[in-house]
Amino acid sequence: MTTSVTAYAAPAPKAPLERTTIERRPVGEHDILIEIAYAGICHSDIHQAREEWGSALFPMVPGHEIAGIVTEVGSGVTKYAVGDRVGVGCFVDSCRECENCLAGDEQYCLKGEVATYNGKAYDGSPTYGGYSTHIVVDENYAVRIPDGLSLDVAAPLLCAGITLYSPLDHWNAGPGKKVAIVGLGGLGHMGVKIAHAMGAEVTVLSQSLRKKDDGLRLGADRFYATSDESTFAELAGTFDLIINTVSANIPLDAYLSLLKREGTMVHVGGPEFPSSFNQFSLIMGRKSMAGSKIGGIRQTQEMLDFCARHGFGAEIEVITADRINEAYERVVSSDVRYRFVIDIASLKG
Repeated sequence: MTTSVTAYAAPAPKAPLERTTIERRPVGEHDILIEIAYAGICHSDIHQAREEWGSALFPMVPGHEIAGIVTEVGSGVTKYAVGDRVGVGCFVDSCRECENCLAGDEQYCLKGEVATYNGKAYDGSPTYGGYSTHIVVDENYAVRIPDGLSLDVAAPLLCAGITLYSPLDHWNAGPGKKVAIVGLGGLGHMGVKIAHAMGAEVTVLSQSLRKKDDGLRLGADRFYATSDESTFAELAGTFDLIINTVSANIPLDAYLSLLKREGTMVHVGGPEFPSSFNQFSLIMGRKSMAGSKIGGIRQTQEMLDFCARHGFGAEIEVITADRINEAYERVVSSDVRYRFVIDIASLKG
């Protein structure tokens, strides 16, 4: 039988989130029941709750940066036991049969992966995310949180961490590579930490120098303000890899001018409106522009182990559930350093 659990949900597009109850499915043979301890607030939660990325499903319980403890396991579960520390990221199922799933890239499932929230399971039932006390997931779509990471700083790694780790790993950030991170926010600050730990030379490109001290503390070698026109002249032809983390439209041609010959600019932020650029910005230098979307389960586990090995999680501000709407406004205003994390204990009682 289903179980009623407490959650925070957006009842309609752009409506304030409010306390409610939702139904979680019974624990099946290969399922685990997770008592959620912390859930990160991702900017994509806001985009979807405000229906800025197209038609969405309501009521919506956001949250795909989930960290908690296993409290029940199905009879066929082999990967986890009661008491294990686990995380759930942006998807909770995939077809498991297509070439992308078989390659460990379930996030690019050709049938369409099942989103942790604002999605539908393959049986047609809606999915609800981590702004809730419990979640039931298939054991194959959870990851183990290493003992070296506390659950609160680990939660944002399930989206922000893997969103940056995946392209940095794919495009071989490391010693001898010059990497620029555009934007020092929830995504960007993880990019700085991860690229630095990989051994790359890291530069932050931010609108102003307001966060310079933070950027250098987190591992950046250099920090430049993009509002200063001289920045683009000074850094022309500098970078092997640029990771653009911002969820707003930027002048792409100006940023492409910063790439070396055969350099790549990768987009991981999703602005509300389409972007445009001049193809000659790529042609003159055999440059590339690409996108990247989180990582598969195997790579997400690799990322968590990497962060634990290097001794860091996300930079967080922990809030109670009754401050979610306030936190949304602060995220939009870039008033967070660098990820809000909801203490789910505040939902109980």
